Amino acid sequence: MRINEKTEVAIIGAGPTGVEMAVALTQASIPFLLFDAGQIGQTIAWWPKHTRFFSTSERIAIPGLPLMVFDQQHPTNDDYLAYLRGVVQQFGIQVHAYEPVMDVQHTSDGEFELITEKKGIRQRYRAAFVVLATGGMAEPRFLNIPGEDLPHVSHYLNDPHDYFQQELLVVGGRNSAVEYALRCWRAGAKVSLSYHKPELPKSSIKPALLQDLETVVREGKLRFLPATVPVEITMQEVLLAATDEQGTPMAGEIEHLPFDFVLLCTGYQADTTLFSLLGVDLLGTEQSPRYDPETMESNVPGVFVLGTAAGGTQSKFMHFIETSHAHVPKILAAIQSRLAG
Repeated sequence: MRINEKTEVAIIGAGPTGVEMAVALTQASIPFLLFDAGQIGQTIAWWPKHTRFFSTSERIAIPGLPLMVFDQQHPTNDDYLAYLRGVVQQFGIQVHAYEPVMDVQHTSDGEFELITEKKGIRQRYRAAFVVLATGGMAEPRFLNIPGEDLPHVSHYLNDPHDYFQQELLVVGGRNSAVEYALRCWRAGAKVSLSYHKPELPKSSIKPALLQDLETVVREGKLRFLPATVPVEITMQEVLLAATDEQGTPMAGEIEHLPFDFVLLCTGYQADTTLFSLLGVDLLGTEQSPRYDPETMESNVPGVFVLGTAAGGTQSKFMHFIETSHAHVPKILAAIQSRLAG
């Protein structure tokens, strides 16, 4: 298999920070290739339509490239995807979309070789540096219970309209679960919210969302099922187990409740495959990569960590789009220094 292209920097992941890194390299006239297993902003694209960011537009915009929103409110995912498309076109960035990196290895001459696949065809590339911007939400965090793969069960909310006049169980207790429960209820669904502990983690929920939920629960418009967790799902019902103070199911205390659909908002986890292939140290239960916070370089020379990927699977979110802007100039400076030396 011949080498398709040789470049200085390979960016893996075309989310917000991957695109921001591409802009910085373009402005610095450093050759790069930008790969993604899907389209730019892929994770944001699977949010339900018209979902608003909790961050304001100026905080998630690439520095120096304003994101203007027509109503001056928090931008929606649709606003942001349009913004990213505009940025990519403005800077003439060629994205290798739908071309996942299947393998990446050191070469004997100190560079990196990447194997990608597109439409069943394997491609090979060489790069002096690798920037891992793969995010932290590659796949759902599964409950691993019977029935989780049934067709009426989902880990993603497509459109609240789908649940109009349907009995819907939403499982989870953080921002996404609360927001989705409220949106589906307002779209006409009959919503129940199950959370595995006796009380919601109020400090982790945006105040406006929490106040909204508490109001509709108090008024009996949305049913809250605290200290419960699903242990089995069938086509007709969900088996909910009562839990103790720590959220652990208690034997024998099972309630059978009928639901038409189940929405599991149980979080997501990072895909650390490429980190492992490159020999990046992964730390703790969150499998967060080891890196130098001054340069974002991992323990593997020439391999940098960018954006939310720096947190692995974050149980408590510390890395967001708005906090990841600082990563880009650090990585750029480190690469420029190596190239100059």
